[in-house]
Amino acid sequence: MAIPNYQTLMLPVLKLASDGKEHKFSQAVEKLANEFSLTTEEKNELLPSGSQTVFNNRVGWARSYLKQAGLLASLKRGFFTITPKGSELLTTKPTEIDTDILEQYPEFIEFKNRKKEKAEGESGIVPIFDQESFLTPEDALAAAYNKLRSALESEILMAVKEASPSFFERIVVDLLVKMGYGGNRNDAGKALGKRGDEGIDGIINEDRLGLDVIYIQAKRWDGVVGRPEIQKFAGALQGQRARKGVFITTSSFTKEAKEYVSVIESKIILIDGEHLSKFMVEHNVGVLTVGQYEVKKLDSDYFDNE
Repeated sequence: MAIPNYQTLMLPVLKLASDGKEHKFSQAVEKLANEFSLTTEEKNELLPSGSQTVFNNRVGWARSYLKQAGLLASLKRGFFTITPKGSELLTTKPTEIDTDILEQYPEFIEFKNRKKEKAEGESGIVPIFDQESFLTPEDALAAAYNKLRSALESEILMAVKEASPSFFERIVVDLLVKMGYGGNRNDAGKALGKRGDEGIDGIINEDRLGLDVIYIQAKRWDGVVGRPEIQKFAGALQGQRARKGVFITTSSFTKEAKEYVSVIESKIILIDGEHLSKFMVEHNVGVLTVGQYEVKKLDSDYFDNE
């Protein structure tokens, strides 16, 4: 199942605290993850900033909003407990807790208005409670980032497809070097584009010491690359007694081509246009940084030294 949003988590968080005891936040996160049967991958999924897991972040916001409404309280850092208001709400047996329920409490209305006034005064940004979504601020930031990155990757792929064959070769060389292959750019540039026979476009060192080599096939392809082309490349590798190869294309690969490389002895990596553009963004090939935003959180260790 997908990782639940913060609104879905508010009722489970309040119910978890219904025993009246103090609950440690980290332990609550683990209990809720098990309650929602999250997989290991879902538990470990990080925000784009890499500073926190997505689930931990959403549980944190659920707890925060419940606290703002006076339904939870924190008597000491890192712990929370239910309040009389929270217990009273649970007696009504709500099926969920949403902003409509939270707005029944003056404390939450005051909090909401305070956040709205601050946001509108500083930047005109509409706060989360006025959006028809269940995104936490970090989720909203991640969604915006992913949208920008997706648009950039599409733009890059279009530019790569329109590039000349020689410039496409340069792109491949620059990317492989940025990824740690081929030693320096001059060495990589000399290696790539020198063969051009038997389905091999070039050879590049796997590491800076040249302990092993990787054979390259790099083609700007209009149609889908099928199994015959990959078989030809695999045959060329066998002719060179090579074990590793990378087939790079601006288009995509058929299902049969992907299945073929999964069963042969040689290790062949297929990089289609979508992955090529992703790698270029990730390794800063053909892109510029136009802005950076730091996402910060409370340093609990700092305050523990008080």
